Amino acid sequence: MNTAPATGAPTVAIVADDLLQRQRLRQALGKYGITVVFTGSAGDYLARAASETASLVIIELQDDHSSPELLDQLLAQTDSALLFSPGPAPSQQGPEYVRWERRLFNKLQQQCGDLESLDDKASLNELVAQEKTPPLHCPPRIATVAAGAPATMVWVLGASLGGPAAVKAFLDRLPPGLPLAFVYAQHIDYRVAPLLQRVLTRHAHYPLVAPQAGAALRCGEVLQVPVQHQITLNKDGSQKLTDRPWQGPHGPSIDQVIQTMADHYGSQCHSILFSGMGNDGSLAAPQLKALGSQLWVQTPDSCASPAMVESAMATGAVTYSGDPGELAAQLLRWLEGQSLLQARQQRHRLADHPKGSYPLVDRPQAGQEGEAP
Repeated sequence: MNTAPATGAPTVAIVADDLLQRQRLRQALGKYGITVVFTGSAGDYLARAASETASLVIIELQDDHSSPELLDQLLAQTDSALLFSPGPAPSQQGPEYVRWERRLFNKLQQQCGDLESLDDKASLNELVAQEKTPPLHCPPRIATVAAGAPATMVWVLGASLGGPAAVKAFLDRLPPGLPLAFVYAQHIDYRVAPLLQRVLTRHAHYPLVAPQAGAALRCGEVLQVPVQHQITLNKDGSQKLTDRPWQGPHGPSIDQVIQTMADHYGSQCHSILFSGMGNDGSLAAPQLKALGSQLWVQTPDSCASPAMVESAMATGAVTYSGDPGELAAQLLRWLEGQSLLQARQQRHRLADHPKGSYPLVDRPQAGQEGEAP
């Protein structure tokens, strides 16, 4: 697979007193494919500095004020750039760890430039040449709807490196008429983004559509989220286009897209995260869990880059994982289960209030407020 490589990916030495902090820093750097050539204490690094080839040294000392001589030696004995970590890494169980990773990545990008590899034009053109995969059969219990009907359920598809191939494989397997809209947030170069429409809709029943101010999300469509500018929803669910850039280093922000859709659709907003670098989507994961929504991920071993889905899995909010074909099949099973549940609830309502019977309503007696004596 061809990708647009990260332009400034450094080789890194990690200098930290604490073993756990070394491990956390190394794991975080691995999510962007950064090569770590050394991990150890400051003393160990100074003893080997002449033989190290790191272009950047990340420093996390428990109390750097107590050892100024050590810092002076680091500055004097290495030609590598020095970068202080954003503080000790918190527990990996919780959103604070995700935020700590984001701070680390932001500092690295300020120092080194873009770190995330993205799918390029050549890799997208390879997908165009793929043979058509027949869609799965739609279970008869799923109440299909006409394409273009206003959507009452939305699924956010989030991806980065390797995402176009995975999302295409997922969409190609879906039969038409599903009662939902997709919102697709893909980290990609804005100059390449227009190719996604040709690639992903060549065989699928679900066309990619551009945002349209004032339009509702529609069943049978995949809204392609802009790379450079935020899109939000009005109170009535119609699309609102803005000139504001996305928060964070990459656009679109999967976290922001999920949060925007969840704020409007509530428990009818769900998400699937596919292959990608970094940890985008992990901050929004607890919100989906609190709503009782579904959060699925592509299995790490089927990803071109598993970092994004592994970060989501670490939040404890993921409810299913599978390769793209398995995710498509699971969506049909889940929709079928929802249809059965709704039918059962309807039968219970009819049993409680059979046709022609109504619950008694107390009428006010003569002289009470609301009725003349």
